[in-house]
Amino acid sequence: MLTWFSKKEEELEPLDFSILKTDIHSHFIPGIDDGSPDMDTTISLIKEMQQLGFKKVITSPHVMSDFYQNTSETILSGLNKVRSELKAQAISIEIEAAAEYYIDFEFEQRIGKEKFLTFGGNYILVELSFIEEPRNLFDIIFKLQLEGYKVVLAHPERYAYHRMEDYNELKNRGVLLQINLLSLIGYYSPQVQKKTEKLIEENLVSFVGTDCHNMHHAQLYEKCQTKKSWHDLVKSKMLLNHTL
Repeated sequence: MLTWFSKKEEELEPLDFSILKTDIHSHFIPGIDDGSPDMDTTISLIKEMQQLGFKKVITSPHVMSDFYQNTSETILSGLNKVRSELKAQAISIEIEAAAEYYIDFEFEQRIGKEKFLTFGGNYILVELSFIEEPRNLFDIIFKLQLEGYKVVLAHPERYAYHRMEDYNELKNRGVLLQINLLSLIGYYSPQVQKKTEKLIEENLVSFVGTDCHNMHHAQLYEKCQTKKSWHDLVKSKMLLNHTL
């Protein structure tokens, strides 16, 4: 009779997120996308971020032509309301807003015609379809770079069609990669977790984000702090979150 043993994954002492200082990806502005539905939830989520060690959050609502037709004005207006509530509750945490732009035909048409919401040194956070890569992705990236933007690709590990050679090509073209913390614990799938670990091993990760949408997400981040892959990522000295 054969007995199969699975090797227990190594867990380390928790390493909190104060070393990052800043989270660059979340959905905390109430009621404008699939993130926080109301101000009470927003405040609860931000308190959770503070307890995890973050000193600053850069929240990044979806901007998608089909689903979430947010503008810079609606996002910044929402940001001001969140800041006012944080001040009223004497919660001391820095909060800014950028956006998570969905790359499609409509987005491409807007390049050069409007100023996109960015963070840090003109970083722009973009996401792709989970079904297939845009045929002219590199053209769009180049157009953004010509406008002075530094392109950051959100959760590249979640695009099943991308292989390691694709990530290296993106890096060679000046694109920075931002993985999601929950990918470290297999939240999306075991395949995504393995790909994330490989990206870390190959020193291809420049940013990490919570991509926090709700309290269920917020309650899982502590698990990430004991993961060897998280410790390896910190040791890599590749992360730029703390520079923001």
